[in-house]
Amino acid sequence: MQCSWKAVLLLALASIAIQYTAIRTFTSKSFHSCPIPSPVNCSLSQDTDAADRLCDESPTFSYNLSRKTHVLILATTRSGSSFVGQLFNQHFDVFYLFEPLYHVQYTLIPKLTQSKSMTDRRVMLGASRDLLRSLYDCDLYFLENYIKPQPVNHTTDRLFRRGASKALCSPPVCESLGAVDLHLEEGDCVKKCGTLNLTLATESCREHGHVAIKTVRVPEVNDLRALVEDPRLNLKVIQLVRDPRGILASRSETFRDTYRLWRIWDGTGRKPYNLDVTQLTTVCEDFWNSVSTGLNRPPWLKGKYMLVRYEDLARNPMKKTEEIYDFLGIPMDSNVERWIQNNTRGDRSSSKHKYGTVRNSAATAEKWRFRLSYEIVAFTQHACQQVLAQLGYRTANSEEELKNLSISLVEERDFLPFS
Repeated sequence: MQCSWKAVLLLALASIAIQYTAIRTFTSKSFHSCPIPSPVNCSLSQDTDAADRLCDESPTFSYNLSRKTHVLILATTRSGSSFVGQLFNQHFDVFYLFEPLYHVQYTLIPKLTQSKSMTDRRVMLGASRDLLRSLYDCDLYFLENYIKPQPVNHTTDRLFRRGASKALCSPPVCESLGAVDLHLEEGDCVKKCGTLNLTLATESCREHGHVAIKTVRVPEVNDLRALVEDPRLNLKVIQLVRDPRGILASRSETFRDTYRLWRIWDGTGRKPYNLDVTQLTTVCEDFWNSVSTGLNRPPWLKGKYMLVRYEDLARNPMKKTEEIYDFLGIPMDSNVERWIQNNTRGDRSSSKHKYGTVRNSAATAEKWRFRLSYEIVAFTQHACQQVLAQLGYRTANSEEELKNLSISLVEERDFLPFS
């Protein structure tokens, strides 16, 4: 039976309409590319390779059409990451979360062996990537799988360092605050705001233009490749590094029990036979592996990676922060500028606790030279010689050179973002 030209035209128009509707449906909704298991069902016997293949082979149905920028501050403990986090926390249009992966570690580590095997690492990193993907999508309910005790009616008082996130201590998440409470200390936020309503937090996240997360629980940028390449995200990684000698000095002072043997060596001049040198060498190995990847500029990191030395940020915080925001493509906020001016010129008494960010940033970056003995410095320089050279940190060849602040131990380097 022959069709009239009118019938053919109508069929063609109907087909176009159906295709357009399908495209709109798939691009406007958010889909998980693979099922995410509950952490209570995680076990070391899982076929993680098969799970990875399943995720890799699954089609991706949604894209980040809004181009909301997702920022990950990749750091290690006592490298200045809390300071860098505040550069995003103060921005009015950035929803900032402080160490949400703490809950993954707290939930999974007791179930894992202490062998630090590759299987353990894969389980931890797999769960961490799933949580990060959900948080960047403003699905804060996914955190409930890891918060213990589990939240009731989507409310909890157990979110780690909730007070370090300005967005979680402001209306509409915290409705009890008045105009005089705009600049709360971390502890005061928890007291005044009460339990955290994750529904309100999710709504607040969606109202912000960008999401930033700080973590010290992902060892290397290589571990983030699946997220960087995920078209649903617009993920940009700020890798923060610091002189390993400064990290060791800060950890020895902050975590006194954990680094007790290092303190004994520093005080007595005698190196303990059972000193855990991996507390130092792991940092240097992770830096070396991660920075080597970034500086080699693989295609998957193009436009997604920026290396920042803490020392450069501490010496010229305003200039470096402007460079970071320029890399991210986010306009600089006057609140960030004001915070930098108020929080980089203080003295030791300005910082109320060991995790504080109010301090003389330039002096803090150099303080390790007077905290560590030359013997420990020399040991660190030998153990970490590759990464020190890679990052432009000079070695001190004598006690006198170590203490002489007129001799810079940081080379002038311009680590340009990979664009």
